Formats: sequence, C-alpha cells, structure tokens
Amino acid sequence: MTISNVPSMQDSVLGRVIVEQGLCSREEVDDCLAMQAELAKEQSLRPLADLLIQNGYLTRTQVDRLRPQIEEQGTFQQIPGYQILAKLGSGAMATVYKAKQISLDRIVAIKVLPKRMSSNKEFVERFYKEGKAAAKLNHPNIVGAVDVGEANGFHYFVMEYVEGATVFDKLDHGERYREADALKIIIQTCRALAHAHKAGFVHRDVKPKNIMITPDGVAKLADMGLARETNDVEAAQAEAGKAYGTPYYIAPEQIRGEMDVDARADLYSLGATFYHMVTGRVPFDAPTPSAVMHKHLKDELVPPDHVVPELSAGVGEIIEVAMQKKRKHRYQCAEDMLTDLERVANGEPPLMARKAYDLGSLADLEKGGTPSASEIQQQQGAVPVSAQATVDLDARTLKERLMDPIVLGLGGVLLVCLIIIVVLLLK
Repeated sequence: MTISNVPSMQDSVLGRVIVEQGLCSREEVDDCLAMQAELAKEQSLRPLADLLIQNGYLTRTQVDRLRPQIEEQGTFQQIPGYQILAKLGSGAMATVYKAKQISLDRIVAIKVLPKRMSSNKEFVERFYKEGKAAAKLNHPNIVGAVDVGEANGFHYFVMEYVEGATVFDKLDHGERYREADALKIIIQTCRALAHAHKAGFVHRDVKPKNIMITPDGVAKLADMGLARETNDVEAAQAEAGKAYGTPYYIAPEQIRGEMDVDARADLYSLGATFYHMVTGRVPFDAPTPSAVMHKHLKDELVPPDHVVPELSAGVGEIIEVAMQKKRKHRYQCAEDMLTDLERVANGEPPLMARKAYDLGSLADLEKGGTPSASEIQQQQGAVPVSAQATVDLDARTLKERLMDPIVLGLGGVLLVCLIIIVVLLLK
C-alpha cells in the first residue's frame, strides 16, 4: 500500500497516533485536516499523511514506520458498538484504549491483545480468564468488567474507565506517599482483596501499577490477568514450578511456584506495595529480576521505619507482618490486615501485628500461625493479657513442683509419720 492510497478512514487514527507520540502538535494535524476538507470540495482527495509530509510536519520515513501500527489500530477501530478515542497505555501483553460505548453513551477502557499474541493459546486463555474473573467481582474498589470478545482477529476486554493515575505514577517521579494518604489507599485495596478472596479469587499481581486512584481519591484494584480461582486445581497443576507475578512485590511461595498459592500471597504483595509507597523504594532491589526474587526468599527486610524514621510504629509492624517469608506468620486473611490498617489510621495501635502479640513467643507462632482477631479479643477480655500469662505461668510452675518425685517422696514419709502419731495418741 502506498501513502497516497491510505484509506481515509485511517486518517483519524494517524492523527491521534502522531499526536500521542509527540511527532506533531494537535494544531498541525488540524491545519492539515482543514486543508484536506478544502481540497475535497474541489474533488481532490488527499490522504492526511501526504498533507503532513507536504507541510513538513512529518517525513515519509516516519509515516512508513507508523504504517503497521496505523493499519492495526484501524482494524480494531471496528469493534462492534465501540468507538476508539485515545490510547491510554501499553504493556508487554496488551494495549489499553479509551473508547466510547455507543449504546450507553459512556466512556470505557478497552484492553486489546496484540495480534502477535493471538496465536499463543496461553495468552488468549489468560486474557479471557481476566475478563471472566473481573465479571464475577462487584466492588467499588475493583475496576468493573463490561464485555469481552473478539473482532477482526483481535481479542478485547472492555472495562470500567477510571479517570486518574496509578499509585506507581507518583513513585515513578521519585516521590513517596504521606503515611495518612498511603493508609487510605491500602485500606481500600485491602477491602478489594477481601472481596476477591471471599469470591474465591487470588489476584497474584498486586502492585502500584495495578492500583488506580480517581480524582476523588477512590482506589481501584485493576488487572485480574493473573487471577486464579483458589479451587482451580487444573490451573494450579499447569502452573506448578512457574513464578507468576512481579519480582519487586512477589510472595516467596509464588517464586517457588507452589501449587497452593492462596490469599496470603496477595497480602504479602500488598505489604510490599505499602512499603514502596511510604519509603519511596522497593523492599528488595537488585540488578536482575532473579536476584530480586532471591532476596525475597533469603534476605531480611529492612524495617520501613529504619528507612523513614518518622513513620509510625504501627505502620512498620503491619508491613513487617504482611511480608513475613513464612505465610503462617503473616496475616491469615485480608479482614485481619484490614483491622490493623483501620486501627492505625484511627491513631490506635495495631491489634494483630504486635510483634510479641502478648500471647507467647515466636515458638507459639511456629505452632499455630498468627492468632485471629477474635482470639486476641477474648484473651484481652476480663484479665489483661500480660497478667493472664503470668497467672498461667505461676499455675504451671506450682503444678510442676507438686509433681516432682522428691517432693512426692517426702510428702509420703510425712504422711506415714502423721498416721503413726495419730495411732499412738489414740492408744
């Protein structure tokens, strides 16, 4: 196809792409479109590309390089019922566009799988799983699903359009979040995870890029691309031994490719995200992804308040518990983590994350994992936990002394002597 024969329906795509990529300004494109309209009145049809080249706004080489992208986007412009408006972003596996859903006259976001990925069965299956997983979740802090399908050889997933930025955008500019602001975002994200977990899904890729923030401060958890139903044994077996997730935030059991990855993996990733937000740096860093994941497995976490001394002790404790390498030492469910987050946000100490828990040593954690909120509340009912522990210890010590063999022997001798004395007195 020569430049002069580029279909006019692709002119709008070309205009949008070159503006998005900073090759031309909006005014320069509009000038050429106005010129095109004047020429059309004289029955002279000139494609936009020719006019941009003629006016020196673009070179022929630039247009040639853009042609595959223009043709691809022009093809999926024909997704039934939707009008593509702008490109929002792209990643290794998909490109996201802002679009208008014509039937309901509303703005949506459409994630499109590139054609080169369409021949990969695994990518296509995961893409549709994301749409189906999102469709089963209905929560104000989760990006909602609208539609999923295929058109002109392109697989697409239509979702709620969230106006705003991701948590990562601020971090990417070298800024960190104020503790109070981070708490608000993490609390909302934790609520989203609690809902997803209750519905039987583990997200498996919680990270700053997957948390959207609206202008009103509402956090929206996005991208269920790696989500898996907890009872999907077949998928777990197929993925065994593979590390799915993002290295900077991935849980140790995901790195090991364990089959029974559960909700606690998401809580680890949420803790890692929280760490990044309040310190401005990732929990573990290294030159390569594999080296980063090795640190998740082996290295001790630098406490967040050692990085930023002004952080509250409560925030530090929550993060450290959430990021325990052994999942039985972490929060056991999102609701427990949410309890602590809300308490710290209200100026109270965390109920679940007290390092000693006032219930025993680390040996107790080894036996039973983190106690539930109800168990802690019961222990803190009538008697202060520390006092109750002392009473239990004293009672145990007394019992052990009474059962000592020497004590029992002396007690027996004294009892015999007492009986003899009584008998003599009676005579």
